[in-house]
Amino acid sequence: MVFGTSIIEPKVEDKLTHNGGVLTNIMLKLVMDNIVGSPIVISKFEARKWSQNKLNLELTKDQFSLIVGSLLGDGTMRIGQGAINANFKVEHGLMQKDLVISKYEILKPWVLTKPKISYRYNIDGSKYEKSWWFRTVRHSKLTEIRKTFYPNGKKIIPQAIDVWLSTPALAWWIMDDGCYSKSKIDISTYSFALAEVERLLKLINHKFSVTGKYFKDRDKGFRMYFNTTETKRLVDLIEPYVIDSMRYKIGYSRTP
Repeated sequence: MVFGTSIIEPKVEDKLTHNGGVLTNIMLKLVMDNIVGSPIVISKFEARKWSQNKLNLELTKDQFSLIVGSLLGDGTMRIGQGAINANFKVEHGLMQKDLVISKYEILKPWVLTKPKISYRYNIDGSKYEKSWWFRTVRHSKLTEIRKTFYPNGKKIIPQAIDVWLSTPALAWWIMDDGCYSKSKIDISTYSFALAEVERLLKLINHKFSVTGKYFKDRDKGFRMYFNTTETKRLVDLIEPYVIDSMRYKIGYSRTP
């Protein structure tokens, strides 16, 4: 069991594979579904050692809270074409490098390579920096989490969120999608249906005794918001879990 949901144990297909076939070349290429980077090359010895370590991976509370909070925000999970299991991707803008690094440090046992810059191209072919990102390995434990958040391929708010939404997860969510203005916090929830937004507000009130509301933001979708009094309660709750560079999202001065 992992924090309120059953997780299937790693199977043979969790070994170091690509498109279902075990890689046994002298130098193995781990293709991480990277549409903006190059294949990652490691030695056969490193691959064998990693394959064994991967079977023993377990999500800690901190790692699980980070994933849940990020999935409510900007985090994504996918199963690539031909793959069996899901991986988890973190990606934020260039100004939020510290947030990416902080997430990487917590998820490091699940990641093969350090965060890197994602590039895009202008119409004239010139390259520019877009964001910082990293991706975990594929794993059956992550697949089980993905099944709850993406039952039909589209991200939803799962029933398990009633158990999974912890104070640290709430903090990661606000670091991703929160905004502080005029002594109030609001959270972008554009990707969720109104019924899901209402459910999240009820859950936050029930679990954390913080009351919020929502408003329609033009044609973008819905945003949750908290008045000055409720924002103070929310800040008092999550402040211990907010990293220094993101404290501007709870009313502190932005880190230079």
